This record gives sequence, structure tokens and C-alpha cells, in this order.
Amino acid sequence: MADVTEMRLPGVGVRHDYVTATGDRVGVLTHRSGRRELLLYDRDDPDRCRTVLQLGPPDAHTLADLLGGPQLSEAVTSVQRIEGLVIDWLTVTPGSRFVGSTIGEGQFRTRTGASIVAVVAGDTTVPSPDPGYRFGPGDVTVAVGTPDGLAQLRELLEE
Repeated sequence: MADVTEMRLPGVGVRHDYVTATGDRVGVLTHRSGRRELLLYDRDDPDRCRTVLQLGPPDAHTLADLLGGPQLSEAVTSVQRIEGLVIDWLTVTPGSRFVGSTIGEGQFRTRTGASIVAVVAGDTTVPSPDPGYRFGPGDVTVAVGTPDGLAQLRELLEE
């Protein structure tokens, strides 16, 4: 099996890269939204992608099926699934009325039922932020809740 490197891209998602047996460098960028990009890098310039194939969730599932991924996907899904629970990354937009406010002042859990379990501020991650954490513009929250609760939280943070 190839050596896969993982790079977290704050505010974007996660990129996984590996080199094939024939020497091609391939990457998969998984955006926070679930959208994926399949990356094929230039052999002469490893920092340049010669091909970027954008895949929505249905396209990514089809490609995974064709490559034999369902068995692994089903095993991972069964371990990670908690009925009705969703995790999402939500950005505190620069114009949000909550820039400069604390988590406690926003009363987000009370208002939406969603919990903010981490905040990514630039290159810094704050796991389990306390109610006194003060939001900056562009902070990315990692939130857990129901789909409806996360939709409400997104609306609040983007107001």
C-alpha cells in the first residue's frame, strides 16, 4: 500500500496525497462541504497540478464504487454513524454580528441545540472552547448537532 500523507487545510478541508507505483503524484482534497477534488500533479513541478477534477458527492461515490471502495466505506460509516448527529465546519463571516462576541454571549447551544466543539482561528485550533472564547472574523467553528440545529447556527454566524 502506498504511503499516504495527510495535510489539514484550515477553513478548507483535508488533502491526502500519495505517489503511485508508476511515479505519478495523486491527491484528493476533501472540502468541508463534502465536495472533493481529484488532483494529478505535474511530474516536473510537484507543486503544480496538471489536472483538477471536481467531484460532487454523487460523483465521488460513483468513482469510489468503481475503484472498489464500498467495503471500506461501509465499515467506516458503521463505526462513525450516530443517528441524527451531524458535524459541520461553519465560518464566522467578517460581517457577522458575533465578531468580537463570546460563545456564551451568543447563547448558540440554547438557541440552536448545536454545540461548538472547536474553533480554528488561522493556524491555531482551540479544542473545546469555553464560553469566554471571543470570535474573530473568519474563525471556523466545528459544530455538532442536528441538521436543523446546524442550519440555524450557520444562519446566525453568517448574519
